[in-house]
Amino acid sequence: MAGPLDGKVAVVTGAGRHKGIGRYIALALARDGADVVVTGSGRSPETFPDAEKEIGWRDIESVAEEIRAMGRKCLPLVTDMTKAEDAQRLADETVREMGRVDILVNNAAAGRGSDRVPVIQLEESEWRRVLDLNLTGAFLVTKAVGAKVVAQGEGGRIVNISSILGRQGMITSSAYSASKAGLLLLTQVLALELAPQKINVNAICPGLIGTSRMDDVTAPGPIRDMVMRTTPLGREGYPEEVGDLVSFLCGPGGDYVTGQTINIDGGRVMS
Repeated sequence: MAGPLDGKVAVVTGAGRHKGIGRYIALALARDGADVVVTGSGRSPETFPDAEKEIGWRDIESVAEEIRAMGRKCLPLVTDMTKAEDAQRLADETVREMGRVDILVNNAAAGRGSDRVPVIQLEESEWRRVLDLNLTGAFLVTKAVGAKVVAQGEGGRIVNISSILGRQGMITSSAYSASKAGLLLLTQVLALELAPQKINVNAICPGLIGTSRMDDVTAPGPIRDMVMRTTPLGREGYPEEVGDLVSFLCGPGGDYVTGQTINIDGGRVMS
């Protein structure tokens, strides 16, 4: 049965975590017919969450196996998004191995770390780490991969995964919020610049999503209770839901949608 993305090739960055948004985006695109290139940072297995260790998870290699089992092609590539040469290699190898590229999803992002402190306590190195991956990395990959899409002359899609923290500040999130807010304005500029080439560019802002990086927040307790009190739908989101939204934007249903920022947050920003 033909899918809405049959014949398309997608690149999804940051797609190696078993319980991560990137994996579910890649799976949704493959389910709807796309062949997929998945990138990861080359995490050491010693750093994997216990749940991944227990199932013998192998980062982007495991995701590639899942996609191939769906009857689609998949190319896993370890990529340092902060290096221009790596971004160019990603674009070149995608076209060389897959024949074309139609969709880019900028999902890779810095995990919470020692950046989550008040601004006056924030180390410059942490500020740069977060901005380099979340914003500069998206710029470098978009520049390299986007040039391939433009050269094909057949249109395409770019989806940037931002965050509700890019729309609504929260204490101790200065670097992350600044990077994600920057991604929203980059989305708008790209949408204007690439519209003549029929390339639609949109951003998605997830709220609390049940990923491994957020296990400490979604676990029963006072932190989760506080978040749920400010979330009208009263639950966390699922990474599958983000994947479905991305695939919609990349398919025929998203043909007339560009330059938009879409919250998927259970109504939290609205409230």
